[in-house]
Amino acid sequence: MNGGGAGEGSDGGGRDSRAPAGPDLAERKMRFLFQLRSRGVTDPRVLAAMEQIDRGAFVRGHFADRAYEDTPLPIACGQTISQPSVVGLMTQALAPGPRDTVLEIGTGSGYQAAVLAALCRRVYTVERHRPLVAEAEALFERLRISNITARLTDGSFGLPEQAPFDRILVTAAAEDPPGPLLAQLKIGGIMVVPVGQSDAVQTLIRVSRTETGYEYEEMRQVRFVPLVEGLGQG
Repeated sequence: MNGGGAGEGSDGGGRDSRAPAGPDLAERKMRFLFQLRSRGVTDPRVLAAMEQIDRGAFVRGHFADRAYEDTPLPIACGQTISQPSVVGLMTQALAPGPRDTVLEIGTGSGYQAAVLAALCRRVYTVERHRPLVAEAEALFERLRISNITARLTDGSFGLPEQAPFDRILVTAAAEDPPGPLLAQLKIGGIMVVPVGQSDAVQTLIRVSRTETGYEYEEMRQVRFVPLVEGLGQG
């Protein structure tokens, strides 16, 4: 979850040796899905995608054994992998269709992009931290997810060369919905973005573009890292 880039977090490789296995792992995955439903993720397509995309593949190191908890976890470059229920609720609000092209601002670990990729035709995901892009790309390849394109760029400006997009998901908080991103949304398209000051609770906003302008719907309070302009160090 970060500006222009890490909306979530990094990973890069396989499961950690300390991660659960066998019956315990299966039980944790069942509880994981139950938590999603109990916290408002009810869309069958979203639940199926989140069952298909194993969060455990995106969490490693000291936090590997917490991969199936409904909590954000630290990753590389000072970022986090988002809370699963928030991933589910944001994806549900975005309502991506199987023929849609989606832009994600903030690749992070790649988890949110992978969930989106299970639901739409093509995902473009942008990130401001070079190590996160490299790690996410390696993980997409290992998981054989072929419909994601990751780019190292300042996400606050979107990806104009691929615009317009059917859906845009922003995993970092802006003071207002960014103008360049609004402009890259198709008429009839939807953008989901956390809005608010970086040191306070933000509000998740669903923006729908119409023939005459934009409609805004406040959804719930969230907390994301701020949307930052420019590329990260390293």
